[in-house]
Amino acid sequence: MKKKIHPDYHEIEVVMTDGTKFKTRSTWGKKGDVLNLDIDPKSHPAWSGGERKLVDTQGQISKFAKKFKNYKKDNKEEIVENKNQSKSEIKKDNN
Repeated sequence: MKKKIHPDYHEIEVVMTDGTKFKTRSTWGKKGDVLNLDIDPKSHPAWSGGERKLVDTQGQISKFAKKFKNYKKDNKEEIVENKNQSKSEIKKDNN
């Protein structure tokens, strides 16, 4: 191996969402650091079969919901308006 081109590979402690801990080797952080997981195979719906819901730690889900809360309602109103408009246009063309 070439010297001074590889990242520092050291031992860290990983804490799962249920509090269990294990040690592993990683390039993350510094030697002896603790990595607290927000999502892991025990809590993620893809592995748990949807039993638990994801915790919105940084507000992305609520931010998305707030941004698009009126999307369906506005879209439906537009469709109804377009249908009514096209019906009136058809009546005018037939006369």
